[in-house]
Amino acid sequence: MKFLILLAQQHEEFRITELQSLADIYGIKLDLSNYIPESPFLIVDFDSCEDAKKVVERSILTRAVYELYATGATLEDLHTGTKECKSQWEKYIDESVSFKFDYFGYKGSRVRKDIVKRFESFSFMELPGPIRMKNPDQVFTLFEQYKVVGQNPEAEPRKMWFGRLVSETFRHYADELDLKKRKYIGTTSFDAELALVSCNIAQITPGKVLYDPFAGTGSFLVAGSKLGALTVGSDIDFRMLKGKSAQCNIDSNFKQYKLTNKYLDVMTMDFTHNAFRSSFLFDAIVCDPPYGVREGLKVLGSKDEEKFAGKENVLIDGVLAHLRKDYIQPKKPYEFNALLDDLLEFSAKHLTPKGRLCFWMPTANAEFQEHHIPLHPDLELNACCIQDFNKWSRRLLVYTRRPYGEKGEANSVKGISSEEFRDKYFRGFSAQKKEQESKKLAE
Repeated sequence: MKFLILLAQQHEEFRITELQSLADIYGIKLDLSNYIPESPFLIVDFDSCEDAKKVVERSILTRAVYELYATGATLEDLHTGTKECKSQWEKYIDESVSFKFDYFGYKGSRVRKDIVKRFESFSFMELPGPIRMKNPDQVFTLFEQYKVVGQNPEAEPRKMWFGRLVSETFRHYADELDLKKRKYIGTTSFDAELALVSCNIAQITPGKVLYDPFAGTGSFLVAGSKLGALTVGSDIDFRMLKGKSAQCNIDSNFKQYKLTNKYLDVMTMDFTHNAFRSSFLFDAIVCDPPYGVREGLKVLGSKDEEKFAGKENVLIDGVLAHLRKDYIQPKKPYEFNALLDDLLEFSAKHLTPKGRLCFWMPTANAEFQEHHIPLHPDLELNACCIQDFNKWSRRLLVYTRRPYGEKGEANSVKGISSEEFRDKYFRGFSAQKKEQESKKLAE
């Protein structure tokens, strides 16, 4: 059966990866070869309307999916195609079935009077049920795609489709979780829409356990819980987890969205020195590792180990200082690429087989090469989706835990760059500025 997927015109790089990930959850084969990045229309095949709804309903970057009745360049083509597939819609020729007609124009439109005339041209369907503009049983939709010449669309569409709405999607979740409406956010809070997309690509389903090792204000935890996951997080910064007050912290975010039953906990912890048992496994790890632009990248340890030697034996009121509740652990700067290697190693040990790791990695566009992407023999790289910001990008890297015993390619990125991303960012990715800074240091 043919279906039309109406895509959101945002984050085109991520739309196909999200749909494919959702199809894989249900073991549904999905051919996306008809995908055109510039178009909101995608024609696909599903075995049934139930399969179409399963895959598309959860999507954030999709608006809806329609059972496709006809495709053509003219209204007559749509009439002919619709009549030929009468077996698909004749079940709605029932006085008890309410309906309405809807219109969607891309890069062009019509005046309301002309749209109504087009609706009326489908009177041959002889639908006897009541017309209901709000909450009808069935919605039949006419789609038109125009070509823009100069600054104006042509008078007539180049392509048209007609079909029945099968399901709308979870896209409204992005608005519900919008950071502008959230009680507790910080400088590292992640965009709600892309946090939800990341969790979909991580194949989060109800009951799975999601972990974010750089939880911050809980952006990915909230998104994962909204999709049904049980969420747990950690962060090296206790202040971020504690929040501003009892009414403005991660807990308050979960209360705001009525998701407290999905929230396991957060803990102050450097994941490179984590406290998890080796047998403790997660179904998904989703995160945005700190790269030093909004927050500094640090791990436990001392810059000067010799200076710190012996301080582990310091007593305060007869108790070892580092065992007291008010102890503030020392931290030291850490290389971002080394952190990525650690993240892959941690994921290989703590992901269930076929569990997914999804994390965001910043790159300088002019300098990026494929070998800058870290690889681990126990993790298969499935996708690399790019969000471009002109001189730099951030990439959503998606890995799947291989079955135990199966090995793949390894690629460590520790020490691969002589300059941290944050330094490139603050000099505006200018090679000229880099040369000037190098000369000053040499002088």
